[in-house]
Amino acid sequence: MALEEIKDHMRPGHSACPGCGVAIAMRLVLRSLGDRAVIVVVPSCSAVISGVYPNSALKLPAFHSAFEIAAPTAAGIANALKLLGQEDRPVVAFAGDGGTFDIGLQSLSGAADRNENFIYVCLDNEAYMNTGIQASSATPTFAWTATTPSGRYGRKKRLMEIMAAHRIPYAATASIGYPRDLMEKVEKAKQIKGTKFIHVLAPCPTGWKMSEDVTVRAAILSVQTRVFPLYEIEDGKRYRLTQSPEVLPVSEYLNIQGRFRHMHEEEIERMQQEVAEEWEMLVHRIETYA
Repeated sequence: MALEEIKDHMRPGHSACPGCGVAIAMRLVLRSLGDRAVIVVVPSCSAVISGVYPNSALKLPAFHSAFEIAAPTAAGIANALKLLGQEDRPVVAFAGDGGTFDIGLQSLSGAADRNENFIYVCLDNEAYMNTGIQASSATPTFAWTATTPSGRYGRKKRLMEIMAAHRIPYAATASIGYPRDLMEKVEKAKQIKGTKFIHVLAPCPTGWKMSEDVTVRAAILSVQTRVFPLYEIEDGKRYRLTQSPEVLPVSEYLNIQGRFRHMHEEEIERMQQEVAEEWEMLVHRIETYA
C-alpha cells in the first residue's frame, strides 16, 4: 500500500494510557483495512480505546461482543455480509492475550476449525492489563504481575503453534516496532479467504513498569533479542521469517522493564537459553517446511 493511500481510521482523543502499545497496534491495523471493514472488540484495552457508547474513536462500524466470543462474533458478521453480497468487506476481531490465550481460546479454536472468513488480531500486552495487571498464559516466565509478585513460574503459551495446528491459511506474528511489516501482513491477510490470525506484541508501559516513551523501543528489542521473532505460517506448515533480527542479549530487552527488575543473573541466563531453544525450533520449521 502506497503511503499516499493510507488513511487513519482512528480518531484522536481516545482513552488509552500514554504510550499504549495496543493503541499504536490498532491504529496501524486499521490503516491497512480500508474504508469497508467491520470491527469486533471485546472487554479489554481495545474496547476502552475504541470508546464507550455512544462515543467512538473508530471511524469504522464496530460491534462490542462478550469477552470470550470475539472469533465467533466476527464469523457471524462475516457470514451475514456474505448473505448480503458484501463478502469483500473484511471483518476484524481485536482481542487481548487474556481473551485469546485463555478465555477465548475454545471459541477461537472452533472458528478456526471451520475456517471462518475473518481476521483475528491478538493484541498481546502479556497480562490482563485492563483489570489490574493479572497474569495470563501469555505472561513470560519471571515477569512481575499483581498475581505473580515474585515473578511468574510458568512459560508463555506457544499460541502460534496452536493456531498452526488448525491448518488455517495464514498466521503471522507482528510488532509495533516494525510498522511496515505489520501493515503488510494485514494487507496480505485481507486478500486470503478463511481464518487469518495475527499475533501482535503490544508493550504496556503501565504493566511492564517502564517509561511511556520507550514502548516502541521495547517492541523493537523484543525482535532484535529473538524474544518475539517475526514470521508467517501458511496452511499451518510453510514458515517464513519476515525480519532477520540482530543477535542482542535478552538482558537488553529485560533491563528497560521494571517487571523483570527482581531477576537474578541465573534467571536471566535461563531465559536466554529458552529464547535460544525457541529460535532453533523456529529455524528448523522454516528450513524443513519452506
